[in-house]
Amino acid sequence: TIGCRADDVPGEMVRHNNVIPNQHFHKTCWQNHVKTWFHQAAAKKRRRLTRQKKAAAIAPRPTAGLLRPVVHPPTVKYNYKLRQGRGFTFAELKEAGINRKEARTIGIAVDHRRRNRSAESLQLNTQRLKEYKSKLIVFPRKRNKPKAGDAEVAELEQAQQMVGPIIPVPSAFEDEEAMTITDDMREEDVFHKLRMARADYRLFGVRQKNRLLKQSKE
Repeated sequence: TIGCRADDVPGEMVRHNNVIPNQHFHKTCWQNHVKTWFHQAAAKKRRRLTRQKKAAAIAPRPTAGLLRPVVHPPTVKYNYKLRQGRGFTFAELKEAGINRKEARTIGIAVDHRRRNRSAESLQLNTQRLKEYKSKLIVFPRKRNKPKAGDAEVAELEQAQQMVGPIIPVPSAFEDEEAMTITDDMREEDVFHKLRMARADYRLFGVRQKNRLLKQSKE
């Protein structure tokens, strides 16, 4: 037998479009898992003091650390961009006229594994090294005994610690100047040209093979 109240109507559901009651009352000690962020202001102050302490420890060197090269990231998805790499190659240092062992002592990162795959990257990083070298002020180990290559006393007195990037990473894109759209541009079927270029690239091997077979038969 099934017991029911007198006011229960069989087959009647909850009225209106409400959420079906399905509360979970089995979660205990939820207060222990609540994360707060009350130390946000204190953490901000601590980071600032840490930056100042680090800058004072490495002074008069730049706060950004070592000079890094400009490289292209791997994979097709990102290789159109530019970013800082690990270190300069031996070829780049040689083109800039910097000794590989001396480079690390004057704030230049060196990577013995990286190779220059193109003349553009070699030229770009060589120019980066030459620009850095022109602005470099080398402090002598002992003020009263300067060596060859050390800066003059007047430069040492005016030297200040550099804050921020040493040499910014150049943009990978060249800004194009605004131009007026002509009638010839509107009439040009660029989509068809792109499709034909893709087809020529894709069918290059097949066409070359057929052309060689035809020449051999003749």
